[in-house]
Amino acid sequence: MTSPSWPETSRDGVTAPDLGYGVPGSADALRHVMGHFASGVTIATALHHGIKHAMTATAVCSVSLEPPLVLVCVSKASRFHGAISKATHWCLSLLTVDQEALARHFANRGRDLLSQFDRVPHTPSPLSGTPLVDGALAWLECTTYGRHDGGDHTIVVGQIVRASGLPSDDDPNARPPLTYYRGAYS
Repeated sequence: MTSPSWPETSRDGVTAPDLGYGVPGSADALRHVMGHFASGVTIATALHHGIKHAMTATAVCSVSLEPPLVLVCVSKASRFHGAISKATHWCLSLLTVDQEALARHFANRGRDLLSQFDRVPHTPSPLSGTPLVDGALAWLECTTYGRHDGGDHTIVVGQIVRASGLPSDDDPNARPPLTYYRGAYS
């Protein structure tokens, strides 16, 4: 098992996952394996000094029911990191399958900070005025409960203070969520 490429191949030409050997932990291995894990797609937003900040986030999950907590992982190198670190409230808009263009827009690191919401329909959240993406499947407004080091990311845990938008299970107009799987939206 000397091949540096993924998947690692044994001397007899059989790939490591077939033999159960696995490969040494690395960024490439993590990227490859987690690419096989479907994730929901959200837009995380924060309002800081009157400026609307946002990023596309797939590293999001529920943490606790009592108190109601969620987490989002934010790259320390991102512009959004400073905003969510200083904002009193932040929000998550859970995107629907027809909102892929928004996911791509807020994933683009080159977009202008001050005009990034100019063509994005949004509504101020009820408590803080933080942007909520119109047409999203559901949304959460949070206050920061804790921050934890996660290597090149910060794991931001939020306590849910408002939530809305989830259609009932029998709603014939309910749209499916946008997901990200193997490098593609669906």
